Amino acid sequence: MVRIRAWFKRIVVAGALCVAAAVLAMAAGDLWVRAGASGHVYSAADVPAAPVALVLGSEVYPDGSPSPFLAARLEIARQLLVTGKVKAILVSGDHMDWGYNEPGAMFRWLIDRGVPSQRVVLDHAGFDTYDSCARAKKVFGVGEAIVVTQSYHIDRAVALCRRLGVDASGIGDDSVRIYAEPWRKCVIRERGAVVKALTDVVSGRDPVFLGPLEPGVGSALASG
Repeated sequence: MVRIRAWFKRIVVAGALCVAAAVLAMAAGDLWVRAGASGHVYSAADVPAAPVALVLGSEVYPDGSPSPFLAARLEIARQLLVTGKVKAILVSGDHMDWGYNEPGAMFRWLIDRGVPSQRVVLDHAGFDTYDSCARAKKVFGVGEAIVVTQSYHIDRAVALCRRLGVDASGIGDDSVRIYAEPWRKCVIRERGAVVKALTDVVSGRDPVFLGPLEPGVGSALASG
């Protein structure tokens, strides 16, 4: 009985320490992304002009249509192009599996709404926010961009891009808050994502796929 109590006490203490460590990690991650994004998040009307809008990927439905979250991001990027705030749009998302193609769906959505195809560049290996920002800099040569995502995600996205060498401003969409349950889940998931972001920055890892410089963004800017 004494041994059982001792083991139980050790388990409780270990569990408490793990919870405390997790809370501290989330707090540290949250502080880091807020500090990194401070002063660089704007409304669409107030954001400073930049050469490129970087649209981060999100869910695409089986029929190939973007989810409301992704469509809202794309609409902001489209408006930035129409108003002359950007000259090109880099759509970065997950295309790890052949049957699931976020950047392809993003491209089609934009083209269907009048965006010239030569102004849109596809990054098929934006598997997460870190990879999208790293590849924007290292593969596509983006030095300055407006990052477009939802407001719960924008601080992390801007902080990561700036840390990885992109002079990034950000616009966070709030229009899809009407989808209360998905929004709540994303907000909760973001608490863990900030820990991963901080871990990625500390490790300095390369994106999953890192290749030679691609000319797509330069060509898109030249076409404008």
